[in-house]
Amino acid sequence: MEYLDFELPIKELEDQLDKCQIIGEESDVDVTATCKQIEKKLKETKKNIYKNLTAWQRVQLSRHPDRPYTLDYIKALCKGTFLELFGDRGVKDDKAMVGGLGKIDGQSYMLIGQQKGYNTKTRQYRNFGMANPEGYRKALRLMKMAEKFGIPVITLIDTPGAYPGLEAEERGQGEAIARNIFEMFRLQVPIIAVIVGEGASGGALGIGVGDKVFMLENTWYSVISPEPCSSILWRSWEFKEQAAEALKLTAIDMKKQKLIDDIIPEPLGGAHHDRETTFKTVEEYITKTFNELNKLSTKDLIAKRMDKYSNMGEFKE
Repeated sequence: MEYLDFELPIKELEDQLDKCQIIGEESDVDVTATCKQIEKKLKETKKNIYKNLTAWQRVQLSRHPDRPYTLDYIKALCKGTFLELFGDRGVKDDKAMVGGLGKIDGQSYMLIGQQKGYNTKTRQYRNFGMANPEGYRKALRLMKMAEKFGIPVITLIDTPGAYPGLEAEERGQGEAIARNIFEMFRLQVPIIAVIVGEGASGGALGIGVGDKVFMLENTWYSVISPEPCSSILWRSWEFKEQAAEALKLTAIDMKKQKLIDDIIPEPLGGAHHDRETTFKTVEEYITKTFNELNKLSTKDLIAKRMDKYSNMGEFKE
């Protein structure tokens, strides 16, 4: 288990607890009372740290290397029924964007999301979760296929942004994202979007238009990540903590501004501390939301979706 800088007090107490238990096993000394004291202190420390997280600390948690990624969610939710589909039928298959058909609780869904890697080799293979235009066109192709067969769409968002390389711009990165947003507004099936990690800029918006948009507790959603924001405003990355606070990018901030519909709670310490509970909670939210959206007619579904986004950012005196 990797520990972030603000989690070091927890690591120290866990090390103390391990040493205490080893002493108890290797000698005749009764250390039960001491171990209980350390356990109590450990619980209190965890509560104090995780209940008072700053915006920057939540950004760090969203990037934790042990955190579950899109394919982890898909495998857990679909329980072996997932069939991955490839290619945009134009350029190539983008490994940073995954998608395919799967069943959750007996209901078929089209699942689409950005995938990051687990180590250096797979991170390069997945382009660090930064999709090219062909990734967004692949996502759109799968959404159109889902619409044709009346299958609801689930998008799982976890990206540091759309790939900003020269070749991506040459193939129309901006157009691909804009086209997706335009087409998702009028897609004739329910769309449920879940931000499971980083939700950066147009890279997230390219698959982020939904009838219901959820954020996991320790994720973020913003027009820019804290580091480049700090570089633009202060000409240095050192002010990323202030930038994170100013951007109002946490799930709590986004809910207050009515830019998302709800926050999915995570286990204490983040999704990586108890993956099974996280997967189960996400599944419950998806199933409940689909059952609500499925009652609406296609006309009402699209009208509600358009009204929801039209009202965002509206200023009234």
